[in-house]
Amino acid sequence: MTQLMLVGGFLGAGKTTLLACIARLLLARGRRVGLITNDQAADLVDTGWLRQANLDVLEIAGGCFCCRFDQFITAAARITMEIAPDIIVGEPVGSCTDLSATVLQPIKDLYPDSYRLLPFSVLVDPQRLWEALEPRRPSTLHASARYILRKQLEEADIILLNKRDRLDPAELEELLAATREAFPGKSIRAISALTGDGVAEWLDALPAEDSAGASVVDVDYDIYAEGEAVLGWLNASASVTAAGAMDWRNYCVEILEGIRRAALVHRAEIAHVKLTLTTSEGQYVANLTSNAGSVALRGSLDRMPDEATLVLNARVEMSPDVLQTIVEDVLSTTSGKDMTVRIDTIRSLSPGRPTPTHRYARVV
Repeated sequence: MTQLMLVGGFLGAGKTTLLACIARLLLARGRRVGLITNDQAADLVDTGWLRQANLDVLEIAGGCFCCRFDQFITAAARITMEIAPDIIVGEPVGSCTDLSATVLQPIKDLYPDSYRLLPFSVLVDPQRLWEALEPRRPSTLHASARYILRKQLEEADIILLNKRDRLDPAELEELLAATREAFPGKSIRAISALTGDGVAEWLDALPAEDSAGASVVDVDYDIYAEGEAVLGWLNASASVTAAGAMDWRNYCVEILEGIRRAALVHRAEIAHVKLTLTTSEGQYVANLTSNAGSVALRGSLDRMPDEATLVLNARVEMSPDVLQTIVEDVLSTTSGKDMTVRIDTIRSLSPGRPTPTHRYARVV
């Protein structure tokens, strides 16, 4: 029976980095792995990056797994037919919660002979975790978005504290102790998706953990809907041509810094902005997960070619129209006089009210 696991977490937690890490580890052990990504719109950075790493990936766009449940099951069945995976890992939309009630319980009830569900792990960034643990702690996130973050942790079978490599031992233990106090009885682990520290140990312990979807939480869908709606959601792709030698690494950083500057002017918090820049010589991936954060960039190019393809995703607390204007302006002004930028696709939206296909009130 195929194993199936969801790895949830708020925007910018590092889910896609973790999926890539999981896939590399399991493939090295001779296991076949299928991945399913999820977004409100097409042109997802995560999907392109994972495919660039030669991983088997399907994408579900246009809504969360809960609202596209039948598409999720169809995607899982397609992967099963095409590569006969040992495990399928799904990455839900970062602003999505209530997945135990709307995805895990229906699978347990309707497809008990098709999939063996592994415990539901929720990945969390250290700073965002503090914001969820201490309601009075200053936060730039909208209160309703913070509500989603908290509910994600409440419904988790396993809470995965990511980016442990950025914390000193005292900070790490303080955060873990606060998390244990807030969520007694839950399995809590600290990992680094980027370095792989602790990931193998977490994976090896999964079969021994409690069953998947061990809890169903109460969710106020009015607050949940507001928490998603406060975010402008933008996906874009562009073709870039430089007249001469081009520092593509710096170009990626400047795009994200330009969006950050505009967000600060509008007093709008960034939930996550990420991009991939792909050339014939390689790829860069850049991320920015808050107004106060720093741009994280990885990748390399053997040479500096004069053409590149850019895919950009932005989730910022502002109207989608304003966000689109900002992104178009940043792409235009960052290009410089010796560059040509052609926006091939761009779509901005504000997510609609979540309407799950199924919702179970109790644990199956």
